[in-house]
Amino acid sequence: MLEQEARALLSRLGRIKPFVLHETMVPAAQLSPSAQTAIEAFLMEGRRELRRRTRSYLEWLRGPGRHATPEEMQKRFTLVRLRFNDLLSQFDLFADAITQRSEHEMGVFLAGLDVASADALRLSGGYFEPPPVLCYLDRGPGAAIRRARTRLPGGKENPAAIVRVPRERMVGHGIGSSLVHECGHQVAALLDLVPSLRVALQQQQRSRPAEERPAWLMYERWISEIVADYWSISRVGLASTLGLIGVVSLPRWFVFRINTDDPHPTPWLRVMLSASIGRALYPHPQWDELADVWQQLYPLRGLDAPRRALVDAQLKLMPPFVSFFLAHRPATLRGRSLGEIGRLSDRAPAKLDQLQTRWGGDPRRMRAVSPMLVFAALGQARARGRLSPERESRILRELLVYWALRSSLNIPAVSYAGQRLPHKPKPAPKQPALAV
Repeated sequence: MLEQEARALLSRLGRIKPFVLHETMVPAAQLSPSAQTAIEAFLMEGRRELRRRTRSYLEWLRGPGRHATPEEMQKRFTLVRLRFNDLLSQFDLFADAITQRSEHEMGVFLAGLDVASADALRLSGGYFEPPPVLCYLDRGPGAAIRRARTRLPGGKENPAAIVRVPRERMVGHGIGSSLVHECGHQVAALLDLVPSLRVALQQQQRSRPAEERPAWLMYERWISEIVADYWSISRVGLASTLGLIGVVSLPRWFVFRINTDDPHPTPWLRVMLSASIGRALYPHPQWDELADVWQQLYPLRGLDAPRRALVDAQLKLMPPFVSFFLAHRPATLRGRSLGEIGRLSDRAPAKLDQLQTRWGGDPRRMRAVSPMLVFAALGQARARGRLSPERESRILRELLVYWALRSSLNIPAVSYAGQRLPHKPKPAPKQPALAV
């Protein structure tokens, strides 16, 4: 019976084919070559290992194992079958993401998000080698990431970063914020930022007055999410905070919920902290304006005394915390601070306004710049009332298709659908104040 079970396992194993043999998708929706190669090589090695283990078991069963007890035979077979289930779990993990590439239109959008994610992981200076990225859609308001080089079922390292994007954000406002936040978690792991910051925050707690220590302790507990938010702000500017507001704009009890075990900051404070980091990286009145809008949407009046005391303490320490955070110099950055690597000259609000004027709302003029710069400029234009939600969605859809097409053809620039750049840009509308 056990021999037949093992041979049946080998038969089922033979039915697990490489994705390139059984997934149907248009070429523009395909994974990047690096992601495809890494995933297929990872799964192929798993199949080879399982095949070796199963055949070794069969050889043992037909040889020395004939004299073993049925209990020992079953014990050894169970270990082989558990490894088979681990392999299926690994296969399904990637299959759930790759199968969506066959969806009409959405598959190409996902390939475009792969390109944007790769750009979000880019950091000049050779501090790390970014892993391949694979994006897919799922229900729910928030995004998530299974980081590359973390352990999968069976104990092996994940060969690619897998980013889960909320389907309700495709394709429109906030997609860039969610995407880059999750990429921020991957960057933090590659640079070993969270352990470094936790040690520094513990030192801060010991050196601060007793009444300030609880607030610094909360920052230590929240630091992994703060790092990811910082990376998003660094790459897409005001679009990051706007996207965050879109995620945490829920009933009031949730926005002011305080859970000391949750690694996510209290939502109300998280938005204020996002604006504070943005103000420090890219000084401009827009951050104060957006923070004021947030306080009008969720005023502090009516909070119970303990909750109000915690919020007030966090607000008081927010500026010194942000200064401390941006001045942090982890060993992996070789002497540079988080503020230095996070402050990009072309993401300054004035530069983004200039880009919007130059582009004139024409997505074909946006193709020459990085996806992160596009997300940053569109988010700021949306906040200023210069870009309607409908127009933003159309621009992003066209650019996602373009990025996917350019990546699949592996050339620096292509003409999508026969369109050509106009000789003269359209005049940009006059810039109004922040309108959220």
